[in-house]
Amino acid sequence: MAVGVFDSGLGGLTVLGALLQRLPEVPFVYLGDNAHTPYGTREPDDIFHLTCAGVERLWAEGCDLVILACNTASAAALRRMQESWVPPHKRVLGVFVPLIEALTERQWGDNSPPREVAVKHVALFATPTTVSSRAFQRELAFRAIGVDVEAQPCGGLVDAIEDGDMILAEALVHSHVEALKRRMPRPEAAVLGCTHYPLMEAAFAEALGPGVRVFSQPGIVAESLANYLARRPEMLGPGAEGAFLTTGDPRRVGQRATQFLRRGVSFAAA
Repeated sequence: MAVGVFDSGLGGLTVLGALLQRLPEVPFVYLGDNAHTPYGTREPDDIFHLTCAGVERLWAEGCDLVILACNTASAAALRRMQESWVPPHKRVLGVFVPLIEALTERQWGDNSPPREVAVKHVALFATPTTVSSRAFQRELAFRAIGVDVEAQPCGGLVDAIEDGDMILAEALVHSHVEALKRRMPRPEAAVLGCTHYPLMEAAFAEALGPGVRVFSQPGIVAESLANYLARRPEMLGPGAEGAFLTTGDPRRVGQRATQFLRRGVSFAAA
């Protein structure tokens, strides 16, 4: 009954932590493509092929359902995968749609036409590739009208977080927020469009100031998956045990992962 969780590196562990808390009975197999991180500056074709390879590895672990806990992979590869690559008996889901459903106050599976929503000015913080894909704006347009989105590519932030340099990461957060505010001085909501960024949520909130609601993905994605599995229990795969896998150095990745889950994690080579 295992479910796979794929990320370009360690950021997806923020989502995995929420999944483990929300669905403790489900074994999750996590795969971080640490050998090729970060994805945020790669070309879409490169991201597509790397993501497909990671998903296939999770299928081999008995995970018929895989969550792309990586916004860059979700933005650059997911639609192409779903339309031309994923077989009928497997599922690959992203992290954008649950976030947008929360932002637009829609229930899971609500496919009614786009409508006016309460929030009108949204700041999106994401990797350069996610921003250039405009995937967030495309998915939002299916559900809401009249929403102004200002996107800020946060170059360097993922690298700083992966390296454990939180002083640099905090400085980058403030710099990117200041850059966005020059274009959108008064956002009503801010979307953290990378699963690394929840580790810096407090820094984003401080830099944005009071009155800006910050949307972070882990809890939202966990609740969405719980709803999905309640509707589609047959998508629980045959795998029986959870695991942590990496394409990088298992010892080094395990050490870095401790700060994400706040407990010791033992990784194995993928």
